[in-house]
Amino acid sequence: MTALDERAPGRLGDETAMRARVDELSRLKARVMEGPSAEGTALQHAKGKLTVRERLDLLFDKDTFTEVEPLRRHRATGFGMEAKRPYSDGVVTGWGQVHGRTVFVYAHDFRMFGGALGEAHAQKIHKLMDLAEAAGAPLVGLCDGAGARIQEGVTALAGYGGIFQRNARMSGVIPQISVIMGPCAGGAAYSPALTDFVFMVRDTAQMFITGPDVVQAVTGASVTHAELGGADVHAGVSGVAAFACDDEEECLAAVRDLLGFLPSNNRELPPDEVLDDPVDRRNDRLLDLVPADPSRAYDMREVIEEIVDHGDFLEVHATWATNVICAFSRMGGRVVGVVASQPASFAGVLDIDASAKAARFVQTCDAFNIPLVTLVDVPGFLPGVEQEHGGIIRHGAKLLYAYCNATVPRIQLILRKAYGGAYIVMDSRSIGADLSFAWPTNEIAVMGAEGAANVIFRREIAAAEDPEAVRAARIAEYRRELMHPYYAAERGLVDDVVDPADTRRTLIRSLEMLAAKHQPLPARKHGNPPF
Repeated sequence: MTALDERAPGRLGDETAMRARVDELSRLKARVMEGPSAEGTALQHAKGKLTVRERLDLLFDKDTFTEVEPLRRHRATGFGMEAKRPYSDGVVTGWGQVHGRTVFVYAHDFRMFGGALGEAHAQKIHKLMDLAEAAGAPLVGLCDGAGARIQEGVTALAGYGGIFQRNARMSGVIPQISVIMGPCAGGAAYSPALTDFVFMVRDTAQMFITGPDVVQAVTGASVTHAELGGADVHAGVSGVAAFACDDEEECLAAVRDLLGFLPSNNRELPPDEVLDDPVDRRNDRLLDLVPADPSRAYDMREVIEEIVDHGDFLEVHATWATNVICAFSRMGGRVVGVVASQPASFAGVLDIDASAKAARFVQTCDAFNIPLVTLVDVPGFLPGVEQEHGGIIRHGAKLLYAYCNATVPRIQLILRKAYGGAYIVMDSRSIGADLSFAWPTNEIAVMGAEGAANVIFRREIAAAEDPEAVRAARIAEYRRELMHPYYAAERGLVDDVVDPADTRRTLIRSLEMLAAKHQPLPARKHGNPPF
């Protein structure tokens, strides 16, 4: 008998043992995939919420998700924790493909400990965040948890601290997206606030630092969860949420859409698409869409639809600070960020919320190499005691700082009026726009002709026998001398006055020219923006 023959029985025994172990592993992972119990799944569905695995199936391209640490369990003792040690510890972590590109995810499983965060739970998220940073790929958090796990005390709080520290470290390095699909209360709410974009699902998602019971005990005010921190509140009032969606399917589809506009990290360019909308497509509709009278309103969204590829764009914060529009789109196949006055809302005036909204969007585009196109039709900053006391100077300076600090390609287009400091702040040539264009309907001045004439010719008007006739004459004079459409172009502050029908072609050719723009900033640790 050969040595090989002598080893044969043992080798067969090893193979049998290995198969047994593999079968055991398969059964164990099948139980992990099923979740803690059928009752827990039924309760989740009864609340109108999907299970964590169902959510991941909607987020990722089919059969691309790879899980890490599915068998992790907590080591806590006391308070009955020894008897409750489910695998995964209430959070699923891993990576998959979205539109063929790698994306990392952590997703709370509300069926385990109500999705509450403990030490092991936090360590899984920490590892996942570190992997995302090392791989240079976006991070998505599907949040459906009850905050810190009370039974684990300070270790749970320290776990949140580790998440916050990583959120801040990765800010502007990889895209970070938070999707609120259930409760997100207390300290847990600060992680989404540190990320780039927050999505919320109506009826099921809530975010607040202190819940309704505490609010009532401290202030006496009675408020529901939805009234205090529901999706529509944060999307339309506080500005915390960039997107509010009717259900989880719509929400995860919107997350996929957003990821399609973003690069994987700050060292890459956003993904292009095949150009199949002609660059030289004329925009004759704009001649009738935008009234020449600067006091008449129109919907700037229709202008955006006309000039971008196929009329498609994704608006950010669509229901908050509606007097300014911020949106991702494509022009000539390239991703652009559009910042636009909205004359259909408060005449497009800039106020505290609009300034903060646009500043955040400009910073995000600059961080991730997305060119900026700014469409201007702004009468100025909103006057008033409330605005001044609320810090309009500081908040307006946020937008000014964001534009001045941005190194991506920047193009300004003035459609009609651009008055006062708001003209400067909306990416004028004087603060670093690479190119500035204007339509023949543009009026650029310190203020409108009526207000200017009333200041300059106040005494003459007051002393006239016919004040209204003199006022009308002086208004016409001011408009003729200082507000005609070629005044800024004659002084080099506008690069060209263009036919509105040529807007798309002008913008795309300019973006193509600026595609390789490189503008280094001075050496410094960081700037000090007017937070």
